[in-house]
Amino acid sequence: MQLVTLDWIVIATYSSVAVTTGLYFAHRAGRETGQFFLGGRSMPWWLLGTSMVATTFSTDTPNLVTDLVRTGGVSQNWLWWAFLITGMCTVFFYAQLWRRSRVLTDIGFYELRYSGVPAAFLRGFRALYLGVFFNVMIMATVTLAAIKIGGVLLGIPAWQVVVFAGTVTALYSTTSGLWGVVVTDLLLFVIAMIGSLAAAYYAVAQPEVGGLSGLFVHPALDGKLSLFPDFNDWRTATAVFIVPIAVQWWSTWYPGAEPGGGGYVAQRMLAAKDESHALKATLWFNVAHYALRPWPWIIVALASLIIYPTLESIQAAFPHVDSEIIRHDLAYPAMLVFLPSGLLGLVVASLAAAYMSTISTHLNWGASYIVDDVYRRFIAKHESERHYVWVGRASTIGLIMMASVVALWLENALQAFQILLQIGAGTGLVFLLRWFWWRINVWSELSAMGISFMVAIYFQFLHTALGFQAWDPSLQLVCGVVVTSIGWLSVTLMTPPVDRDTLRKFCHRIRPLGSGWRGAGIEDDWNDGTENLTAAFLSWFLACIAVYATLFATGYALYGRSGVASACFVVAILAVAGLLKTFNRVSIRST
Repeated sequence: MQLVTLDWIVIATYSSVAVTTGLYFAHRAGRETGQFFLGGRSMPWWLLGTSMVATTFSTDTPNLVTDLVRTGGVSQNWLWWAFLITGMCTVFFYAQLWRRSRVLTDIGFYELRYSGVPAAFLRGFRALYLGVFFNVMIMATVTLAAIKIGGVLLGIPAWQVVVFAGTVTALYSTTSGLWGVVVTDLLLFVIAMIGSLAAAYYAVAQPEVGGLSGLFVHPALDGKLSLFPDFNDWRTATAVFIVPIAVQWWSTWYPGAEPGGGGYVAQRMLAAKDESHALKATLWFNVAHYALRPWPWIIVALASLIIYPTLESIQAAFPHVDSEIIRHDLAYPAMLVFLPSGLLGLVVASLAAAYMSTISTHLNWGASYIVDDVYRRFIAKHESERHYVWVGRASTIGLIMMASVVALWLENALQAFQILLQIGAGTGLVFLLRWFWWRINVWSELSAMGISFMVAIYFQFLHTALGFQAWDPSLQLVCGVVVTSIGWLSVTLMTPPVDRDTLRKFCHRIRPLGSGWRGAGIEDDWNDGTENLTAAFLSWFLACIAVYATLFATGYALYGRSGVASACFVVAILAVAGLLKTFNRVSIRST
């Protein structure tokens, strides 16, 4: 692809705005860690929610969606659509609790909820486990997508993409802190949405596709369009729909969809002005992430099945691209070559925006773990705030270098998605219950992480090596959940509970709901009765219905099935009306 002058002007303008924003907030971010990592806890809900949406709008997301659609059809998206249930659970049960905790990072929660040396060890271990290992895997997946996009659109080798993209993003992230990341995310979200819509428009405009009407009747899409799997094929239906809806959403820790909230989602909730803003930010994030964005990506993926029906056709169209990375996820950037000059620059800028948004968030989040939960907690406790900010900046550079190396090893987005799902399988229930059941302790979390990791290692490297037939990823997931859940529950009941003083302090700060604290032997005087658990459950249910109905309505409208689309829109409107009535009954008290 040859970018014309107008393309480069658009890209240069975007880059200038991003760098200028980073420099504008550099002075504020350099004052102290609370500003660098949480923006002074003064951010409004709409800015935080949009930032979370922009972060999940990464370069690998459309590639992953394309991979799913091409290999299994639209219904394969239930592998991530099911996480809406997790996200809405966080909105109505955990957002306010996180804001009340007033910790700097979600890892700081461990020494608030637990006590002693084991709690300190868990804090440090979890910080490195998530902030380095998991974080590097996520950023590597995003960088892999950038490598494929650079190879297809610009014809440049992988190492050049890694060096250029990583250097620019690390430079921006080390200067701006969270305020710069979040404010720039607002612009990045707009640009990325425009880019994805433009990609969808020109994909269906190709003569081979014949517009939306031609797309959905093309024989290449036979069996690919249904929003639900074929339940006559129980193996596929179980893997694609039943397991994600029944098991995956509550049992699996996955970045951006952590049961109970965590990672950069928790960071945004902790940065909110108050509890109300924390709740509304996560609500807006889930609405935009699942109801507004998927269809442009799906349309491009479907059109790619007509233009590039096989991997061989992709390789033939782009002979200069390394054959080692030719997978179905490459079809998304391959469809972008049909954009006209001028608009191509905007789309390249939108993909760069998506990359920078995701990577900058993960760099800031991961560095916060390294600084606050490892370096300050265990190595240098009494340094100045500016010293810790500089350590955070150095950590940022180290993280991007590790992610770049791993990116050169990965082959496709789905590969990393399944690895991360398996590693987190079975741990989710611990993260949900630790806020509401007094019996959860340090050993519950350590055993859950250890067992799930060993199960993942077994399936990835040992199962077939021992001569057993390979299992379907969904079966591996369920097995991991069962083994891990039995393991950590057994460990919990065999080990002593957290001491009463720690539990009492935790409850009085967090004010948890429910009856799960009655056996702790502490007085239940932190809940004044204004918080409504029933309203929270009802709001959770109605919010999920509203978003799913909107998602389906949009899809059926694009398919030309106006009757079904209208029915879905009516369901969405009724669910929203019900949600508005119950929303105010979910207590929102500022702290």
